[in-house]
Amino acid sequence: MAEFGSKSLSRLATLDGRLVDVVTLAIVIYDFSVLSTHRTMHEQNDLYETGFSKKKFPDSKHNIYPSKAVDIAPYPVDWEDELRFYYLAGVIEACAHGIGVRLRWGGDWDSDDDLHDQTFMDLGHYELID
Repeated sequence: MAEFGSKSLSRLATLDGRLVDVVTLAIVIYDFSVLSTHRTMHEQNDLYETGFSKKKFPDSKHNIYPSKAVDIAPYPVDWEDELRFYYLAGVIEACAHGIGVRLRWGGDWDSDDDLHDQTFMDLGHYELID
């Protein structure tokens, strides 16, 4: 059974409790790392400038405290292995549904189950739908 490492645990401390509940359920099913939760203005704008985010500070759900967004990746991280990100998305969405947490995933922004109509793929991103 997988468990969070120290870096992932420290990042979870800045995450909304509902998302903490989801990822805590998911980690026992599939191993992954928590890469990003709350972001400062500098962090968010750097990601925007480099094209890794479509949002400037303070418009990302990562900029709220506690963060309403989390970025995760299957462990060990291999950005080229997209299938593992899709598998992880199924685990995360099932865990969220099971406890009544509504999420949006960066691989299906409009939540229409059409994975081919996205203009920006962010396969490791999950955010709360309030």
